Amino acid sequence: MTPGEIIKTKLADKGWTQDDLSKILGRPLQTINEIITGKKSITPETATGLAFAFGDDPEMWMRTENAYRLSLVKSDPAVSARARLFDVAPVKEMEGRNWIRKSETVDELEQELCSFFGVRDLNSEPQINVSTRRSVQEAFLNAPQRAWCFRAKQLAKLLPAAEFSQSAFNKGVEKLRQLAAWPEETRKVSRVLSEMGIRFVIVQQLKKTRIDGAALWLDENSPVIALSLRYDRIDSFWHTLTHELSHVKHKDSNTVDIDLVGEKRRSLAELDQIELRADREAASTLIPSEVLDDFVSRTSPLYSRVKINQFANRIRIHPGIIVGQLQHRGELSYSTHRPLLVKVRDIVTSECMTDGWGHCLSIKD
Repeated sequence: MTPGEIIKTKLADKGWTQDDLSKILGRPLQTINEIITGKKSITPETATGLAFAFGDDPEMWMRTENAYRLSLVKSDPAVSARARLFDVAPVKEMEGRNWIRKSETVDELEQELCSFFGVRDLNSEPQINVSTRRSVQEAFLNAPQRAWCFRAKQLAKLLPAAEFSQSAFNKGVEKLRQLAAWPEETRKVSRVLSEMGIRFVIVQQLKKTRIDGAALWLDENSPVIALSLRYDRIDSFWHTLTHELSHVKHKDSNTVDIDLVGEKRRSLAELDQIELRADREAASTLIPSEVLDDFVSRTSPLYSRVKINQFANRIRIHPGIIVGQLQHRGELSYSTHRPLLVKVRDIVTSECMTDGWGHCLSIKD
């Protein structure tokens, strides 16, 4: 029943007229009539007066009024449809990065997202489907992380690469290791990876992704390494790159690495066997574990800058990478020898397919 119908019923029970109620409430007769016909809403003051007049409570009148007003509001299916699309993807960020065009209608937005994800509809969440030896669950990816991965694959499809093979991979890893001594040499990484048959892209992170890197596959023989470079440090760059190389080596399917580097990086106890293997192989690719163990046993805890530089010169690697590994081992605090953790983002992106930091490429253009 509407509030007006309830008032009419109660007036009949009391034997009152609308004029009687107007006098009881001290309100104009026209106001009482407009409340009964629904032209005026019941305010808290009116609800209190009606409660005193009819011997009930004001809350009942307010609940009835609110329910009645809500029933008059027409539902907008576009709102729920738009909310569903915003659940699937970080629409505002994607528009801001020119990954999709800005849309005026829900239908236009859905078409843009379907085109971006390469699907006919969004009745189910888009999946990064490939066929490889090992299948990894993608259910843990949130919407921004999934969009980041799709963008990385979009860019990778534009790149040429040699045929991927294990022999080319092994030779390439040796070349990459030689580049790890100097920051300027990171500009050559993209070319070496291409010679290995690996497409290499840099995609600036989206909010709420915390992705450091990912090893993806366009098909069974076309690996992709994507990095976010969210930590602009030489140690983070090389550790993440070699970590993803381990995933490619073992053909791990669509591995997305979150909180891989930095002070909040996951401990070894938090890694599953695949990630633990990749982390160990990444570290040993750069510095063989027995070599670093020997340095630690001879030097700990007096890790002076001079000793680190001498060790770096001996094994031909940048001292910042040594600092990064010592920090991860707990031998150094994350505030120690920070000047050695030089920036490489501008160098890397100068010779690499990049999306972010002012580098903008529209797939549709």
